[in-house]
Amino acid sequence: MTEYLRASGLQDPLDALGFNLVGYGCTTCIGNSGPLPEAVSTAIEEGQLVAASVLSGNRNFEGRIQPHIKANYLASPPLVVAYALAGSMTIDITTDPLGIGGDGQPVYLKDIWPSNAEIRETIELHLSADMFRSRYGNVFEGPEPWRAIANADSRTYGWEPGSTYVKQPPFFGGMGGDAPPVGDITGARVLAILGDSVTTDHISPAGDIRKAGPAGEYLVEHAVKPVDFNSYGARRGNHEVMMRGTFANIRLRNELAPGTEGGVTRYMPSGETMPIYAAAMMYATENTPLVVFAGKEYGTGSSRDWAAKGTRLLGVKAVVAESFERIHRSNLVGMGVLPLQFQAGMDRKALKLDGTETFDVKGIAGDIRPRMDVTLAIHRAGGTVEHVPLTCRIDTLDEVEYYRNGGILQYVLRNMMRAA
Repeated sequence: MTEYLRASGLQDPLDALGFNLVGYGCTTCIGNSGPLPEAVSTAIEEGQLVAASVLSGNRNFEGRIQPHIKANYLASPPLVVAYALAGSMTIDITTDPLGIGGDGQPVYLKDIWPSNAEIRETIELHLSADMFRSRYGNVFEGPEPWRAIANADSRTYGWEPGSTYVKQPPFFGGMGGDAPPVGDITGARVLAILGDSVTTDHISPAGDIRKAGPAGEYLVEHAVKPVDFNSYGARRGNHEVMMRGTFANIRLRNELAPGTEGGVTRYMPSGETMPIYAAAMMYATENTPLVVFAGKEYGTGSSRDWAAKGTRLLGVKAVVAESFERIHRSNLVGMGVLPLQFQAGMDRKALKLDGTETFDVKGIAGDIRPRMDVTLAIHRAGGTVEHVPLTCRIDTLDEVEYYRNGGILQYVLRNMMRAA
């Protein structure tokens, strides 16, 4: 990319407009472009503004490319530049001028839009196979700093306890050679009640790490300066960071804590409002299993494995939703989290949950079958018990085995142990 932009003479004018090359791949569409200027982010927060962006990435969920930007519009790269020149989302870019030219006359999109012939000519003159051969010919060698990294001659990775980037995950802790029997879920509390179209970005954001939050506090405690926080995507090898970032998207709305926004919940039975991570850890000390309730299309968007991993590490045993995004449902099963679906005529709103309830999931002990019916027992604060039929969204026999083993990782490892 750098080579053909420079060769065609396009990079200099793009630099002049502020469109600098700052990285490759998922730099913008996953939120790695860096923070907004502090004055801008402060104005957005103080004014509670709905800030907008135009980008040529492949995702436009709220908070995806930058936590402070809610309204993101996908467009082709030339349109991104055109909107930047206009500096406004309130104009009709097809009829209104983008600005005033040096001659004092209005400049329209049609005046600067290249013709197909111009594009073809530029490609033919400045894009060659040799350009790619020279750049990718030594791609596996890496730059000098990469080659200078010391490494041990070992078949296993040498974990560094002090690393804030890569940390040994706890998925296999205490795992035996045989899978324990599957039991019903009893005495669970609700961690979050969420609405429709909750994305994997809401569940596990990949962008900037905020100082005012569990993940930021963890990094500060480990002597990392906020300027060096980097992103959740860069620190996905450290489960301590990622589980603190689970359900931490600043746009997440938990109906269990009305009037709040972000990774906030109410810890029960005290009713204290606190970060979701903090509540989950308090429940963990009490050996209290957790459930999450949601609306339609739970887990839509990117297929982000940490949306399922983080959910598991917070102690969530089941997610009850009206419907699931296909891949996220499978990922939940792969992490040993039970996806349960409301049957026709029932949803979270009809249950009128307020967080004081405890829950049992009955019918999974013993014989698990794909798409079997199970029962959700809701124990109300007043002493009444309501029974709600649910559909178990373990959809295949393979997934039954994953769940029996506590997840696909444990399933694979136990098979390797037997074959050894």
